[in-house]
Amino acid sequence: QVQLVESGGGLVQPGGSLRLSCAASGITFSRAAMDWYRQAPGKQRELVASITRTGTTNYVDSVKGRFTSSRDNAKNTVYLQMNSLKPEDTAVYYCKGRLGNLEYWGRGTQVTVSS
Repeated sequence: QVQLVESGGGLVQPGGSLRLSCAASGITFSRAAMDWYRQAPGKQRELVASITRTGTTNYVDSVKGRFTSSRDNAKNTVYLQMNSLKPEDTAVYYCKGRLGNLEYWGRGTQVTVSS
């Protein structure tokens, strides 16, 4: 059974940092491309960052220069380092694994940026 479990969310002040983790099990993690999405209240879920099997990353413009995605295949874990957080980054953050035509989602972790 495939499981993706996000962690690391929480409440942070504007300008602060958080590191999200997504631990995968039940899949050949090293072969999976991994994505981070977020969904704010009343808004559609949006793709924030992607990392390929080989570590190539892409980001939505709104987070470029502030967020960094990385992966540790030995730990079956993908990370999202979020710096210089803004109130508009407040959302539930989800990770998604892509393996061929299959997609797997985590349940999400809440990130709230507020003073």
